[in-house]
Amino acid sequence: MKLKASFRDSDLFIRLFDGDVYAVGGCVRDLVMGTPSEDVDILIVHHSLEDIIQKLSPHGKVDLVGKSFGIIKFTINGKTYDIALPRKDAPSQARVRGHKDFLISADPSLPIEKDLERRDFRCNSMALRLLDGRLIDPFDGVNDIRARIIRLTNPNAFPDDPLRVLRVARFSSVLEFFVEPTIYEASREIDLRSLSVERINEELFKILLLSPRPSTGLEELFQLGALRQLFPELYRLTLSVQDAIFHPEKDACGHHTVWHHTVLTVDQANVIANLTGLGQERKLCLLLAALYHDVGKPVTAQWEFKKGRMVITNNGHDLASERIARKALARMRIFSWNGYNLRKMIPLLIRTHHRLSELWQNRAAVTKKAFNRLAAETGGEIELLVYLDAADRAGRKESLVKSLDRQSRWLLRRFEELNVSRETIKPLVMGRDLIKMGVEPGPRMGKILKRLYELQLDNVFETKAQGLKAAEKLVKRKKR
Repeated sequence: MKLKASFRDSDLFIRLFDGDVYAVGGCVRDLVMGTPSEDVDILIVHHSLEDIIQKLSPHGKVDLVGKSFGIIKFTINGKTYDIALPRKDAPSQARVRGHKDFLISADPSLPIEKDLERRDFRCNSMALRLLDGRLIDPFDGVNDIRARIIRLTNPNAFPDDPLRVLRVARFSSVLEFFVEPTIYEASREIDLRSLSVERINEELFKILLLSPRPSTGLEELFQLGALRQLFPELYRLTLSVQDAIFHPEKDACGHHTVWHHTVLTVDQANVIANLTGLGQERKLCLLLAALYHDVGKPVTAQWEFKKGRMVITNNGHDLASERIARKALARMRIFSWNGYNLRKMIPLLIRTHHRLSELWQNRAAVTKKAFNRLAAETGGEIELLVYLDAADRAGRKESLVKSLDRQSRWLLRRFEELNVSRETIKPLVMGRDLIKMGVEPGPRMGKILKRLYELQLDNVFETKAQGLKAAEKLVKRKKR
């Protein structure tokens, strides 16, 4: 089989290394699938590290990642390529192995098939010679791609790198491939505790952001045993049942678990994010909020006799979910992502997402004051709050939404009609305004500013001029 790996700098690599340069890994898999990518990893055989560096240096910036690893980062015209020599590795003898606990050595003379043998899955264990498009496929990766299945390249080596368990879930979810059943058995005994939170987050974020249906990857994390080891708050959802009438959604075995509702909610949030054109940062915030929005249900569940029957209730689970989510985000060291403050926004969305239903149920009488206060409580992220509320509602059915429902459309329209937005909830009166009125910075100023902001949210005043008049009255009153 021959393929053409045509990317921006392919001709340069061919000119420098002739028939000794290959594209490897995921870019070859994607090419076989008919989705060529500019994200290309390079393998060069029969050349020493020093020779490769010497040939590349006149054409761009060369960074040596590790001499023993045989890894080079080559940057040309703003594009960076990972370039490797053929490598072989053996796991360390440590009792608990981490992702990097390997003895890796580069060997330019190593047959390319040996390098491919160390890769995780057969669909990734292929190389494409740039010179003539010859495909090296010693593990039948092409047929696995056609069958849409994930199989291990070297089953004996699978336990040596715990990260591969998460990669199974991610590739299954992103590529929509089935997982060979023996992988579940192999993963059951693998200790994942040594994985860094950075690598865990990276795989989780890719599952959420790149999957057609993120629930596929989340369910794989559950079945592979990763949920139990790495995400205890989420694992408890798999053991918690919901009221079957209020939550008719059930998994393939007929269980009405909080977990099944959660993964459906994440899928619905994913669809809504795509329908509304959310940027990646806000989309990730929405999906993580959907993933953790009900983590307080297991600790608040109790039976109550209501409407002539016993009902499972979860009173106060929104506040419990916020508290548990904050602890989870801290443990996973999730802060900002591409400049967006996930640590701040996710708990706020979780705490307030049920409040929108109150506005809807009382829509004939609710005033601008309620909309102002809710917008302020969520930092102005009105759309994300509405989308989370919509996804939660839609998470009670299996079919994916095709548009926002009536309740969500009304809420967004009402926020707009009332002119409530991130901009309008910014404080109109600032500390510098009070200084001009003779108020010294300190606790007294803080109390006045707090009261003024409450009056602003209560719609007592809507302009700065009106706010300054209210401030003058408060200052005079405080002086008495």
